[in-house]
Amino acid sequence: MPENILDKIIKKKIEKIHEVKKNISISSLLEKIEENNTFVNFKEKIENNIKNNKISIIAEIKKASPSAGIIIKDYDPVNIAQTYYNNKVTCLSVLTEENFFYGNLIHISKIKKKVNLPVLCKDFFVDKFQVYQAKSYGADAILIILAGISENLANTLYEVAIKLDMSVIVEVHTVEEAKKALNFKNSLIGINNRNLKNLNVSLDMSLKLSKILNSHKNPLISESGINSTEDLKYILKNAKIHNFLIGESLLKSQNIGLKLKQFTQISL
Repeated sequence: MPENILDKIIKKKIEKIHEVKKNISISSLLEKIEENNTFVNFKEKIENNIKNNKISIIAEIKKASPSAGIIIKDYDPVNIAQTYYNNKVTCLSVLTEENFFYGNLIHISKIKKKVNLPVLCKDFFVDKFQVYQAKSYGADAILIILAGISENLANTLYEVAIKLDMSVIVEVHTVEEAKKALNFKNSLIGINNRNLKNLNVSLDMSLKLSKILNSHKNPLISESGINSTEDLKYILKNAKIHNFLIGESLLKSQNIGLKLKQFTQISL
């Protein structure tokens, strides 16, 4: 059976973290966390929008992806973050995976110095060390991808993040993962419309899994494949999800500000 893209990314990430841990201790990361005063409550920002009958746009910042290749050649994550901020996005998602997305944790620190928005560290978490590391760079939230790790590891990552006062998005793509995600009581749950194993996209994944997840007391997020206001309205109407993680369609747009205005003007 050929190795899928998620397996490749996870394998590489495990190797990388093994090397990084040789030189950096968790205690040194905790010191950095203590010194950092840029934290913002990611989950609360989304919950406040729901209370005020507004949708939330989590705007993604990334240079490339396995499905799209290089998205932005002259990549300036801080500049993109400022454009998003100026156009009233709710939160930011910053891709920090280095080998397949060409990201870096330092991008979060640079963004947080300029822009006062909550930031999701979008990466492939395979070790609790990464949770401390993400927070030490200024991340307000982490992503736990259930497809890529064991249940035990997912629980450990979640517990460390909650202990560090971070928001957590538990990401699902199958019925089985959606049922497991309900155990993470304090998390947000992200439904990925893209299958991370073969990269196929279907917005109907949000509709299908929202039926299983509608008992979850925290917000649901529809992720990937949202290219137009029609896509967003389709999910809003049929899945009753009010929160959307949008990346490529914004980044590829000739006018990010105009594209965002079209999304943010949609009312519930």
